[in-house]
Amino acid sequence: MDSLNPFDNDTSDQPETSNVDDLSEPPSDQSPPSPPQVQARPLSSQGLDSAPQNNKTDFCCSTDRLLHSGEEIEILITDAQKTSVNASSPYIVYVIRTRYAEARHRYSEFESFRQSLAKLYPTLIIPPIPSKNTIGDYAVKQSKAKEDANLISRRKRMLQTFLNRIARHPILSNEHVFHRFLDGEVSWTEVLNSPPISLLPKNILKAPSHNPTDQNASPAYNALSNPSAAHPLRNPDQRFLDSEAFTHKFANHVSGPMEKVTRRVIKRWTDYAQDHADLGATLNGFSLNETGTLSAAIEKTGQAADATYMSTTKLLQELEQNWAEPLHEYSQFAVIIKKLLAYRHQKHVQYEMTQDALINKRESLDELERSEHEARRLEEALGRGRPSASPSQLDQQQAASTPSSPEIIGEEEANEHGVEREQASSWPALPPHPGPNPTRRRSRTPGMGILNALSYTLHGMMDVDPETARRNTITKTRESISQLEDALHLSTQDLKYSSSTIQADLDRFQRQKVADLREMAISMARSHREWCKKNLEAWEEAKREIDTIPQHPNRLPPALASGDAARPHEGMQAAGPSGTDRRDSLATINGR
Repeated sequence: MDSLNPFDNDTSDQPETSNVDDLSEPPSDQSPPSPPQVQARPLSSQGLDSAPQNNKTDFCCSTDRLLHSGEEIEILITDAQKTSVNASSPYIVYVIRTRYAEARHRYSEFESFRQSLAKLYPTLIIPPIPSKNTIGDYAVKQSKAKEDANLISRRKRMLQTFLNRIARHPILSNEHVFHRFLDGEVSWTEVLNSPPISLLPKNILKAPSHNPTDQNASPAYNALSNPSAAHPLRNPDQRFLDSEAFTHKFANHVSGPMEKVTRRVIKRWTDYAQDHADLGATLNGFSLNETGTLSAAIEKTGQAADATYMSTTKLLQELEQNWAEPLHEYSQFAVIIKKLLAYRHQKHVQYEMTQDALINKRESLDELERSEHEARRLEEALGRGRPSASPSQLDQQQAASTPSSPEIIGEEEANEHGVEREQASSWPALPPHPGPNPTRRRSRTPGMGILNALSYTLHGMMDVDPETARRNTITKTRESISQLEDALHLSTQDLKYSSSTIQADLDRFQRQKVADLREMAISMARSHREWCKKNLEAWEEAKREIDTIPQHPNRLPPALASGDAARPHEGMQAAGPSGTDRRDSLATINGR
């Protein structure tokens, strides 16, 4: 499977992005991350990403200095408390402790924090947080759904994992918003309403990929399209096609068979534990009805069943924490990676659509320039064919060309529609263009103001000089081409940055996933080994107690127990009328 995994770090045989090789890197000081090698660590610490390297010298705050001190800093959620501060109804706050600092946040603040990170870093894999309560949870538990002890414990563990994954990320650990989230002296509402979160654009597709909050970004970003994630590509990148296919397969396998089988196994272990709890209670009660060594042996057997119940309960807890929860987290990771690849896909579509728009605009400009060139040639040809005339003659021609009666107006309109083009072409000299037709006064009818204004606007649009309109269109088209060229350059840089950064984070995620799955499997094996060890000790102790019970007088003779049934034995009688041997039940009791 590793050879088919597109997340593998070995990309020597992978093709580069075909359409963007000739352009420079994006104008950003932030280079694509080069994740450090992941080290396997226990799941209990949830530090499966390697700690940030201690090569930073410029720290923004004390929390930043602590996280990059080179020590293994573990962020802990120590408690979940019920409170109603600044709220009309009670809610749960989670107490976060980082060395000596302490912060308190509710679940909705964790959610807004993660959403902000996803917008600030659209090319990185932001770790997931535990899912919200489902409608079924509220239907079953109603008002107590938010106060369920198991749910709160699960959220504590997964939120702690979320914070530690960010603290060990090579880029996210440097974000000052994260440092302020861990600082208990800062109001989270204030953080949400201050830069950089307050500077986030409404649409991150029309913002730089390397820095969506850049206020000095080029206005050409507004010319970029807003494509759908389902829009097809003309020239897709095979690397990311493979990544999408692999992620889809991984998501279907993890969220499908693996999670279903895990839930079924946990349910069966739960039933098994409950059966042993009932068995232990029954045996302990039964031992009260007996005396001597038999009572002690029954009691010890009941205690062994109780020990099995306790060890199975512990096994279930470890399976839930170290297998089921990480498995669900990776099903969430698969959804996050799908969205990340969809963002990169949209950036690629944006690039191709900008290319198409630029090509169309250039074709339109060529057509307009050809029309302008032909119009100028025609005007020059007509100008060369005009005879010279005195100013008085030109004034008389202009006066003659001015319409003064309905008949003349009709002739002019006919000329405009091409009815008398042949006659006009035979004139020895053409008068200069009279310009737009003068507006005709119309009597205003009460209540017709809007219609009159609309009619006036339409007549104004129809009476525009075609040459002026064509030249204005050429100017606007050239401006659009210049803006699209800038937008294409920006889109190409964004695509190149997104591709390299996403691929680097996918490689980091692959190493993290391998280490996590390894630790999950080792933890499961360790849990089962401890379960078997405790059960073996409990049942061996019960066996030793059972061995102290004296032999029962009705036990089989050694020869019969060894299988030698040919010889007649004491206490056995001949076959009865039915031809079968039967045991004399009074033989051992009477000593015969």
